[in-house]
Amino acid sequence: MSSKSKKPKNSSKAMRSKPSVRSSARAPVRPLQLRWLAHARSGDKGDTANVGLIALEPEYYSLLEREVTAARVAQHFRGMASKVERFELPNLNALNFLLHGALDGGGTISLKTDAQGKVYSTALLRMEIPVPAQLARRLKKVAE
Repeated sequence: MSSKSKKPKNSSKAMRSKPSVRSSARAPVRPLQLRWLAHARSGDKGDTANVGLIALEPEYYSLLEREVTAARVAQHFRGMASKVERFELPNLNALNFLLHGALDGGGTISLKTDAQGKVYSTALLRMEIPVPAQLARRLKKVAE
């Protein structure tokens, strides 16, 4: 086999053939914090905070992918980051965000209380997105 073996086309899509949470145009929606749908980790790389958002269940990934956009995250962290980039990791049911300029120079020179950006994961989990009302009720009921 040659070292230039090709990957099958659409291999990542084939692995994502899991059920997804979809809302129709007529289905009622309600805002729900991301903490009910995902967990997150964050850290620093120089002046950039790196935040990973991982779906708690594989079927939540399509909802996260659709609703947790770079623009929505930038709005959530307005005034705290100069630019937000999003990277999709479908095989991990995760999204990764880079919040540029969020750490005031970085861990070794910043005077911020959280110079390593560890709190950004918790802050992102407080962001609300629209979800099907039925799903929101089910998740809240399980937590009670």
